[in-house]
Amino acid sequence: MPSTTLRRALVRSLRRPPWSAEVWRDTRFIAAGIPMALPVWLAVTESKLLFPVLSVVLLCARPLTAAQRGRLRALYGVEVPPPRPGDAPTWLLGRLRLVLTWRQTVYHLAVGPVLALGSVAVLYAWGAGLVLATVYAWIWLMPVGTSLRLDLTGYDVLLTLAGVLLLAAAPWLAALTAWLEVRAAQLLLGPNRAEQLEQRVEEIAESRAGLVDAVDAERRRIERDLHDGAQQRLTSLAMNLGLARRTLKDVPPEVMQVIVDAHEEAQAAIDELRDLVRGLHPAVLEDRGLDAALSGIAARAPLPVRLDVDLSAPIAPTVEAVAYFTVSEALTNVAKHARAKQVEVSVRTAGGRLRLIISDDGVGGADPSRGTGLTGLRKRAASVDGTLSVLSPLGGPTTITVELPCAL
Repeated sequence: MPSTTLRRALVRSLRRPPWSAEVWRDTRFIAAGIPMALPVWLAVTESKLLFPVLSVVLLCARPLTAAQRGRLRALYGVEVPPPRPGDAPTWLLGRLRLVLTWRQTVYHLAVGPVLALGSVAVLYAWGAGLVLATVYAWIWLMPVGTSLRLDLTGYDVLLTLAGVLLLAAAPWLAALTAWLEVRAAQLLLGPNRAEQLEQRVEEIAESRAGLVDAVDAERRRIERDLHDGAQQRLTSLAMNLGLARRTLKDVPPEVMQVIVDAHEEAQAAIDELRDLVRGLHPAVLEDRGLDAALSGIAARAPLPVRLDVDLSAPIAPTVEAVAYFTVSEALTNVAKHARAKQVEVSVRTAGGRLRLIISDDGVGGADPSRGTGLTGLRKRAASVDGTLSVLSPLGGPTTITVELPCAL
């Protein structure tokens, strides 16, 4: 928390009356931390207990930290994030090597007990202030003529003033101590800045993978709706028009021409819709897998394609879709720009990665920075944490290498 925020918190604490809910929340919070420091205080006063207490803290660092997190959450509303499951080994030597364990140990052995002493001082200020501020209320309860009553009678005004000052300072001290405990817990019991950034990167990667899967699922839904809905209706319309074209012989020539034109337009619309559906998500990719889908691309290509596929590891459906469209767009770019005579496509899985190599014998000179389709291919690969590299000297050949993770 920045220093300006600290100053604002302290100013707000000075303006709060001693009976406000925030003051009692701060006091309850710091008082609840005192019992956890008692074993350490006992070890400091009794040297024979130092090693056993140190051993217990090392062994029980995780439950002690969980208890402190529970106190922060229940009494102060502050959530200190726990370490990720992969960063919390269960065996002792693994925990000893973990930096977070040593930060937790420093908190439980040094920082926590010191802050607990401050909490004791705050509670003492509350108690002493209450006793001194009410000296006029209880001094008359003492027997008349006792030396203590006579001594206090001479300082009753001064004692009352001191009690009022302590009661006025106690809320500020409680707020300051509570803030110090929260900051210490956040720094020592939670992940540091680097760990937070690493965890955030993993969360973003998971969110991106979920988004990619959601987009792929939506694309499949649209493909199914078009295939089972609009395409079927157009097919039925084309069949009816074809039937009318073949059976109606007594209609005027201009009417027959309208039927013929409508039939041909319906056929063209079906072909365009079929290409659109295939571009969204080919059914063969879901039914028969990546190998069969790539074989279909190679068969429809306007130039000879030599396809070599060896898939020895399972591949996520989203990654299969990215690989399919990457090969499809790459072949389209080769046909449009490369003036190649043939293309070789190699697809392999190894080490949890899917490797695509598309090579042609064209004129070369492909440059992703010039706004060609290679930019779209690179973005498509990056959407699943993949990479794309292009080697295309002038005069050819051109080789596109794409590496994708088999699993997201």
